[in-house]
Amino acid sequence: MFDDADPLLARIRAVALAFPDAAEKISHGHPAFYTTKVFAYYGGSIKIDDEYVAHPHSLIVLTEPGEREALLDNPDAYVPAYLGPSGWVGIDLTPRTDWAEIAELLDASYRLTAGKRRIATLDAGR
Repeated sequence: MFDDADPLLARIRAVALAFPDAAEKISHGHPAFYTTKVFAYYGGSIKIDDEYVAHPHSLIVLTEPGEREALLDNPDAYVPAYLGPSGWVGIDLTPRTDWAEIAELLDASYRLTAGKRRIATLDAGR
């Protein structure tokens, strides 16, 4: 369901795996980045009229409720199948992708799932 040599995945990996104790595993056919809980997925889908439409070059992150609405105003954002109802948002990676924003989204999602010790380690390293 993904190409391990995908340059977009390489960019996501570089940011996601730089967080304290972050690791990668394959979950449901997609790369998932986690500590004890998953904080990001690469690739997703949406459900339209009982059919799933793939978004293979996208980042899925957990968001705060207030931030979720603002993110969904972005034309590249979508509510991913399965995870969307739990507060996750997908962002399609395109030539106009703002990689600083992607890094911020990964950071925010990591902070929602990583626990106090890992967040303190992250903050101490900055």
